[in-house]
Amino acid sequence: MSIQYLKSVSRIFALYKQLGEKAMAQVDDQELNWQANEDSNSIATIVKHMWGNMLSRWTDFLTTDGEKPWRQRDSEFDNMPLTRDELMLKWEEGWKCVFNALGSITDDDLEKIVYIRNEGHTVMEAINRQIAHYSYHVGQIVYVSKLRISTDWMSLSIPRNKSAEYNSTKFSQEKGPRDFTGDWVDKK
Repeated sequence: MSIQYLKSVSRIFALYKQLGEKAMAQVDDQELNWQANEDSNSIATIVKHMWGNMLSRWTDFLTTDGEKPWRQRDSEFDNMPLTRDELMLKWEEGWKCVFNALGSITDDDLEKIVYIRNEGHTVMEAINRQIAHYSYHVGQIVYVSKLRISTDWMSLSIPRNKSAEYNSTKFSQEKGPRDFTGDWVDKK
């Protein structure tokens, strides 16, 4: 069961990474720094925050508190403009830290206690916490991207008014587990 959990978690993180990338790819470079108002976050700010969180939470994941003393969380929310290249470097660095840490976790680690701001979590709970956190922020990236694109938006899920067509395709396929791309999952 736990091996399946770790594989599932990796697929879920990969899905949200891909969703964020597909959303950001649709936005012009200057739109990455757009804010709806002074108190809202731009896509660039959300990415900076995710990057800071990822590096803090996943560096030495099993052995040190997830809130590192070197993290400067408040500065992650400074709306300093980033170029697309700068933004994507942070995006990739953060996700690389996540996937490297996940790759080092074994079945025996899942019930161990790790700390985030001195609060104990099992490894499984800490992972679930990060799934929820990152999916929340990727949803924000998708939403802001969609606001800035408007009529030319290319749907990242089932397009509006296409549910029946989508379901017809899905139900015409053989039942079985698939990964997030729709490919068959090896049942071994």
